[in-house]
Amino acid sequence: MTTEHTPTAPLARRTLGSAAHGTDLEVSALGLGCMGMSEFYGTPDEQGGIETIHRALDLGVTFFDTADMYGPFTNERLVGRALAGRRDEVVLATKFGNKRGEDGARLGIDGSPDYVRQACDASLDRLGVEHIDLYYQHRVDPTVPIEETVGAMAELVAAGKVRRIGLSEASPETIRRAHATHPVTALQTEYSLFTRDLEDEILPTLRELGIGLVPYSPLGRGMLTGALPEPGQGDSRTSAYFPRFQGEARETNLALVERVREIAQTKGCTPGQLALAWVLAQGDDVAPIPGTKRVRYLEENLAATAVTLTDDDLQALERAVPRDAVAGDRYGDMSTIDG
Repeated sequence: MTTEHTPTAPLARRTLGSAAHGTDLEVSALGLGCMGMSEFYGTPDEQGGIETIHRALDLGVTFFDTADMYGPFTNERLVGRALAGRRDEVVLATKFGNKRGEDGARLGIDGSPDYVRQACDASLDRLGVEHIDLYYQHRVDPTVPIEETVGAMAELVAAGKVRRIGLSEASPETIRRAHATHPVTALQTEYSLFTRDLEDEILPTLRELGIGLVPYSPLGRGMLTGALPEPGQGDSRTSAYFPRFQGEARETNLALVERVREIAQTKGCTPGQLALAWVLAQGDDVAPIPGTKRVRYLEENLAATAVTLTDDDLQALERAVPRDAVAGDRYGDMSTIDG
């Protein structure tokens, strides 16, 4: 018997950041990543995306994540339309720094102060809002000192355009330097049963500084659900850019998913729900943002909040998926990840 429906209890809340630093931000325990509604994971589905966002609102989700580069630019517009009239109910997060052209061309990473200001104004316009609740630097620009980038972000806070600031895929050193320039509320980075390297240095740094963690791809880009895209579906996960989905690595990783499935059966839930419950169990300062453009997957994901894991369950999962057992890098090109 699997937990297919959303829990009837109100969706729990978690706090990112620190009241001591004035960076605290209350969000729903699970947020919604909106990227796949517009690009990367198969055919874009604007109507499905809007319906999913509306259902998420009705079920108590308050934390919505987008970025200017998704689409490019179209995802912010979609999210803005979907949230129109309900802006006060939500924490709206978006990101800058991965530059793209209108034609989709990738133009590199830009953390220059002028670009920070331009990108923010453009995002506000596309979203149709007066402020962004949580504004992330999407990738760290190695050519611009982080103090300059965060200094410009701090100016946006002072101007009322941004309420809180965040980083994505930043190293411990970068996090410390950024936080010393202006208090950081959250780090968004990949974290799941399949990606745990941040536990060594990044997570301890966040907790020392009072910074929350927002895991993206908490389902291993969907692999931990066991449902994988097939070639020809226009899904970027079938490309060499995602090595974990290719050849022998794919088979190795699917064998690990099968171990997760076996444990999930004993818990009366799906493997995806178990994987999300594992992320949620890593701390009250952790608020994952699984993405979907389908209402039924949203509901299935939210039901993970009703899955309670014991210490024995957590140990069983870590035995089933040892950190070094996952095959393949996260990306085919890891050069944009701050080291």
